[in-house]
Amino acid sequence: MPTRDPKREAHFPAIEKRYGESMKHWFAVMKSVAGKRYPEQITHLRENYGFSQAHANALVMFTRGSTTAHRHATPTDYFKTIDPQQARTMKGMFKVLRAAYPELKLVISWNQPILRTEKDYVFGASASS
Repeated sequence: MPTRDPKREAHFPAIEKRYGESMKHWFAVMKSVAGKRYPEQITHLRENYGFSQAHANALVMFTRGSTTAHRHATPTDYFKTIDPQQARTMKGMFKVLRAAYPELKLVISWNQPILRTEKDYVFGASASS
């Protein structure tokens, strides 16, 4: 069963159990491919050790210094990272939608601001530079 914990190391117990080696071993494997690009590291784990995409990604990203899958804890944190005009536009859209549908909640999911009900995602937005 997939972990709901956004920390990359939440996958480590499952990696040890599924592939039969300690994390110390897997970190040594990652040192052997440290100079390679992300896709090459993922391919190395998948082809040579049978890693799933999720487990390979957790290990590769952790060894590259990314300890969590979350970039933004709140919509406010997200808006601080984009162009101010884009942030104003998005905030305006979310304000209009929430006024019409007050049951919607503004959350961060997939590292983007999204309006959702209790069980469904309804509307999301992203920005590019």
